[in-house]
Amino acid sequence: MLRAALFAVFLLGFFPRATSAAVSLDRLNPQEIILLKETLKALDPLITQRKKAGDAPLFTFDELYASLTAEKVAFMEEIRHLDPAVLKGSNRKLPLPPADTLFVRLNRQVALQEGKRIRMDTQFLPMPVCEAYLRMMAAMEEDLGKRLLVESGYRSPAYQLYLFIFYMPKHDHSIRETNRFVALPGCSEHGSPQFQAIDFVTPEGINGED
Repeated sequence: MLRAALFAVFLLGFFPRATSAAVSLDRLNPQEIILLKETLKALDPLITQRKKAGDAPLFTFDELYASLTAEKVAFMEEIRHLDPAVLKGSNRKLPLPPADTLFVRLNRQVALQEGKRIRMDTQFLPMPVCEAYLRMMAAMEEDLGKRLLVESGYRSPAYQLYLFIFYMPKHDHSIRETNRFVALPGCSEHGSPQFQAIDFVTPEGINGED
């Protein structure tokens, strides 16, 4: 399956996807919506497994595509390689982490969600960023007696691509609309340690979304 999926990536530059010449930006067509739904369903076991293992933010494109058919890989690759210039927003390609980047694992932190205490997903930060975060939290606790938790830290480009397609149904299956809230892979500061973004949440479950 993995060999077929990787072969599809190679062929993508020579043959357009059978469903359309190019993925629809304003709203996926009905056939693409079905393909998106089937792709998300096919990826469910991987996402569940990797979240349970605590390393979902680190998986690679090879791992993401391993269980997908050639058609699904081609669909994902079209979105992955969209030109940021054709979409509204502040997309720009950012440098990927060097191969020797050291990541610090933040074990599942506890926060409130809808009045219940839950363990959040495991997060990762590049070592210098984690050290700065810990210094900031020590100063905050000394001054205010409070701390912030990391709701989302480093995300690999492959995980960013998964998040992009995951949120598309919530935005009327529109790539343009989804891109207002979720960056394309390679364009997110969550995936570039030199610009590392962190989404914070309070222990009471208050984050920036609401």
